[in-house]
Amino acid sequence: MIPITRARPAQEAVNPALVRMRIVATGLLVAMAIVFLVSRAIGPVHPAVGFVRAFAEAAMVGGLADWFAVTALFRHPLGVPIPHTAIIPRNKDRIGDTLAVFLRDNFLLPAVISRRMRRLDVAGAIARWLTDPPEGAGGRFRSGASKLVAQVLEGLDPARLGGMVKAGIGARLRETEMSPILGQLLKASIAEGRHAPLLDAGIRWAAQALAANDHLIRAMVHDRAGSLLRWTGLDGAVANKLIDGLDKLLGEVAEDPHHPLRIRAEEGLARFAEDLQHDPAMRARIETLKNELLGNPAMQRWLDGLWEQARAALLGIARDPERAMAGKLGDILRQLGETLQRDPRLSHTINRFVRRAVVGIAADYGDGIVRLVSETVRGWDADTITRRLENAVGRDLQYIRVNGTIVGGLVGLAIHTIDLLL
Repeated sequence: MIPITRARPAQEAVNPALVRMRIVATGLLVAMAIVFLVSRAIGPVHPAVGFVRAFAEAAMVGGLADWFAVTALFRHPLGVPIPHTAIIPRNKDRIGDTLAVFLRDNFLLPAVISRRMRRLDVAGAIARWLTDPPEGAGGRFRSGASKLVAQVLEGLDPARLGGMVKAGIGARLRETEMSPILGQLLKASIAEGRHAPLLDAGIRWAAQALAANDHLIRAMVHDRAGSLLRWTGLDGAVANKLIDGLDKLLGEVAEDPHHPLRIRAEEGLARFAEDLQHDPAMRARIETLKNELLGNPAMQRWLDGLWEQARAALLGIARDPERAMAGKLGDILRQLGETLQRDPRLSHTINRFVRRAVVGIAADYGDGIVRLVSETVRGWDADTITRRLENAVGRDLQYIRVNGTIVGGLVGLAIHTIDLLL
């Protein structure tokens, strides 16, 4: 495992909007202090001065109280270590733990994710994107994800990655019993009539083999014929008759779909399909043949070549996605999008698969994500978390200072008015 070292995060720039609001709030407080001093210096020259002084005095109290409250969240006011100030720096570890628990209880529980995922139509979104990509999507993909994929594929060791892919494919094939699958495929092909091209190909191959090896048949007849037949030359006539008869038989089987020999061949295929599924001896022979085939060096070389072709194709798509999307791949993806739009069962299957995959990831890695959040916050120094939170919410907190100044002034004005009336 590669050791992970925590680096001190770089100091973040202060949000300009926060600076502006801080200047406004502080400026308003200073303005109220100036108004209070001026009104106090003027004295009771006019009854209205008393109202102005009361407003300014209460506004200063409200503004100073809210300044203290806002400042106490992030640091000690004026650097004085007053108890219960600098709340966020002192409690950053507890904040990280609370944030992690909140994330786990509200987002990473499998039941919560499953309930939220039921509202998402992932297949519909994919279908809409494939059939009508948003403007600029290709450019963003080319400049972003495609570049990343190309760099990853080029950066990884091809031999090692190919070995991993080959090993994965081989392991999966060894774990999978092929005989029942082959039997089901053959049975379905026979039921749907898709085995006929296979039979026709076999008949054509037999006819071509007969034409290419007629000399072997003639030699065999000549060797097995008696000396009398060879002396009279009848062995050649027998060989010709035999070759012509076989050729005629193959032609009749090829032309007549109801030929007895073709029917017998179909019955043999049907029995073979049943044996593949249910005969233990046949299944054992197929498994042995599969394992021998996977262990053959020629198969290993074929898998290597298959991976290299796939890697080259992926690199081509990643380097020039728009060209790939404009070709056959693009046509296939658009057809896939249209199929998703027309086939609700396929869309339901994809949505269910995505939902189960996300729920599985949350179940397997949810605790790890929670620990990552908690440990990341714990790894931040107090100044870092203070700056980040202040940049995120500080502007709104400065509005509280402004509101506190104005509301305090209005309350002071109301109290002064009530005092005069009573």
